[in-house]
Amino acid sequence: MKDTGPDYKKIYTDIIEEKFPDKMDNFRIMQKIETINTVIDIIALNRMIFGEQELLMESKNQKLRSYDQRSILNILEYQKKNKLNNTQTANYFRMSRNTLSKWKRIFEI
Repeated sequence: MKDTGPDYKKIYTDIIEEKFPDKMDNFRIMQKIETINTVIDIIALNRMIFGEQELLMESKNQKLRSYDQRSILNILEYQKKNKLNNTQTANYFRMSRNTLSKWKRIFEI
């Protein structure tokens, strides 16, 4: 049996029910929960729910993030599509510039 990963729909629904019940009626948030496919979707959803200030406070936990190959390629494609340099992309995704450089070397982009 294949491991499918975390049930993000359940996780985010529980977070909203417990901490932000006023946001349960927000159509954009609920629609985003239904269509989580990549790390980019998760980051966008976190910004919708918690806002920018909350994300800035949690920057200490960024070392624990994990990315699958599809997510890495999506991040690199986002960088290319928006013509961003490593610093701009790293700031947007709250990650290390060195990580981006390493990914670019590995995937030869």
